[in-house]
Order: sequence, then structure tokens, then C-alpha cells
Amino acid sequence: MQPLAARLRPEGLEDFIGQKHLVGEGKILRLMIERDTLSSMIFWGPPGVGKTTLARIIANRTRSRFVDFSAVTSGIKEIRQVMEDAEKGRRFGERTVLFVDEIHRFNKAQQDAFLPYVEKGSIILIGATTENPSFEVNSALLSRCRVFVLKALETEDLMELLDRALKDGRAFAGKRVEMDEGLRRALAVFANGDGRTALSVLEMTVSISPEKEGVITVTREALEECTSRKSLMYDKKGEEHYNIISALHKSMRNSDPDAAVYWVARMLEGGEDPLYVARRIVRFAAEDVGMADPRALEVAVAAFQACHMIGMPECTVHLTEAAVYMSLAPKSNAMETAYNKAREDALHTLAEGVPLHLRNAPTRLMENIGYGKGYQYAHDAPEKVTAMTCLPDSLAEKRYYLPTDQGLEAKYGQRLEAIRAWKEAQRRGGKGPAGDA
Repeated sequence: MQPLAARLRPEGLEDFIGQKHLVGEGKILRLMIERDTLSSMIFWGPPGVGKTTLARIIANRTRSRFVDFSAVTSGIKEIRQVMEDAEKGRRFGERTVLFVDEIHRFNKAQQDAFLPYVEKGSIILIGATTENPSFEVNSALLSRCRVFVLKALETEDLMELLDRALKDGRAFAGKRVEMDEGLRRALAVFANGDGRTALSVLEMTVSISPEKEGVITVTREALEECTSRKSLMYDKKGEEHYNIISALHKSMRNSDPDAAVYWVARMLEGGEDPLYVARRIVRFAAEDVGMADPRALEVAVAAFQACHMIGMPECTVHLTEAAVYMSLAPKSNAMETAYNKAREDALHTLAEGVPLHLRNAPTRLMENIGYGKGYQYAHDAPEKVTAMTCLPDSLAEKRYYLPTDQGLEAKYGQRLEAIRAWKEAQRRGGKGPAGDA
């Protein structure tokens, strides 16, 4: 027997639930379907929101040959055969609509195989993906497709879906099923926007609920049995991976240890590699804390080493400690700002030579042409610093590191200002840069 979601799949837009911004009266996708003016398109959205159902509705409405194609089970050979058939059809005036489920699973070469046929109009491509097509679909193919973003179903949409299933005679072999509104809403909330999950759990719950005199009554105990643990919405290879690591970084930056620990837990319990989390915290220690608390980097690196040595689940506490430390540490982005400014100048001065006084002179020839001439060894100076310039002449006045007044960086900033003032005084006093000595 087919799953409940397949048995109740709507055949027309009038029975389709959700995505009103696309298929509501007068909306663009509905008009394209009703008028049969389709172009190649990508349906992007989370699981269970109607991507495949919309494609099948198009199959029922369009005056075209419809080919259902799976990226999971098909390769280049199958693609070429379908394309050849579509090209033959085009020559006889037949249009082919090719639906590709999970198009993000195709590699670049496989996606490229569609491109010439989309350009010639041999096929109208409809791809479905749960991944951001900007990252997962070739830019050349994506530029020839209209992207429609499908949203997670609202709780009320899922309530409507469940109500319809309970009233539809096809759902449970004609048996009468009763389920009070509170349980239906609890199931709708649990499904978290996924219609397929809602119907799958409903089918499972009905199968273990008591039946009396031909009536199945769904009980709270049965529903709780089927929803004992809600699956975490986390895909460590997809967009959610980047969304959650971004949430962790921004929570630590905003000094919110509770949120930081929550996002760490979301990743680790979702199956994320703890070393990935640790690497991101190491980056944060310099990018967002830096010299405001130099020990932050020590804590982050220690957490990384602990994760490497003992792994999951023991290393969860080390990552928690590191995330909390980063959250509570004083913040400074002076390290990132300094590098970004220096990077811009470096890219524009790649041909700028290293000043002669900073160059080593391992050969007599190098020494004769001035390599190392005028170099001042800081350890020989009483102050352990000299007035020698270390930047190219064109950048001599540049200041990349601009200390903040946060935490320990305020102290380091005061020291830096004292060093700069001393060097300037030495230069004004006639003890100029080494190259002028």
C-alpha cells in the first residue's frame, strides 16, 4: 500500500494546500499553470511543502509529455536518452516537461547535460531542491530558470491537511477516525511545516490507536508514542548548516552565552563534526575578541585539541566552555579590521619591493648592492626598539592596527601609542629611518 501522503496527493490546484503566494488566485505560478505558459523553473523549499505535488499537478494540466526524473537513481546515460527523446518530440511539435526531483544531487557535468536542451526549448525543466539553488545549481542553468521559493506550511495549513485526511475515505480504508482538535494541533506543531511528516505520523498514530465498533479513536498516548523525539531540523551539508553556525557566531559576538550554548547543542545533536564547531570558535577568538582578551585564543585552541583527543560525546563540555568564554570575553574586531585594510594595500602593491634594509644578504653580491644595509637590531638598543621603518616607502604612514578600549586591548593600545610616539621623536631628533642614517 502507498503511504498516506501518496494516497491523498491532490490532482488539481483547488485541492492544493499552502503556498498561496504562488498558487493563490491571480498569482504568477497559478496563472502559468492555468494558461499553460510554462518556462523552466526551480522549486526551492524545505521537505514536505508540495514541490513534487505541484509538479504532478502541472503534469495533469499541461498539454505536454511529462517525464518524472530522479537525481538519486539517474546518471548521464539516462539523461542523454531522455534528452534525445525530447529532441525528437520537439521536431514533431511535442513539448516535454521534465521534472527532476532533488536536482541538487546532480553534479556539474550532469546538470550541464540539460543546458543545451533547455536553451533550444526541447524541454521545460522543473527542478525541485531543498538546497539553496544559488549554491547547488550551475549558474548557467540557473540563469535560464525561474526560481520559486516554497515556504514551510503554517500550522493552520497543516491543520487543514489533517482534517482533510481524517474525512477522506481513501485515507484509512473507509474506516472512521476521530481525533480531537487539541491532538491535531499538537501534531501540526510537531510536523514543523512539513506536510509529509504530518501525514506519516498521523498514519502511524492511527495504526496503534484503539478501535471500537468500527471507530478508531486517536489517543494522546498513541500520539506521544509516535512523536517521542522530534527530529532536529539540521542538515550538516546544506543551508541550515551555515545558518546555525552563523547563529552561534552572532550569539557569542552579542555576549549571549545561553544562545551560544543552544546553537552548539543544535549542531552537535544534529550530527555536526565537533572539530568544525571548534574551528569556528578558534576563528571567533581572534576575529571578535582578539587583543581584548588574548587568552580567548588559548581557550579556543585547547577546546579544539580536546575535541580531537576525546571526541563525542565527551567533548561537548569543552565546546560549551569555549562558547561561554567567548560570549563573556570583551570584544574587539581590530584583528580582522587590521588584516582587511592591509589586504587591500597588499593586493595593490604586490610589485612593491621589500626595503633593502629589511632584506637578508646571504651572498657577497647581495651585500654589495645594499641588501641589509642600515638594518637596526632591536635587541641591541637599550629600549629594545629602534626608529627603523618596516613598511615600503609608499605605505610608511599607514596604520592598520587600531586598538579598541575594550579589555586588555586598552593597555596594549597605550603601549603602542607610546612606541609610535617614541619612534616619531627619534626621527625628529635626527635619528631617522635606517635607510637615511
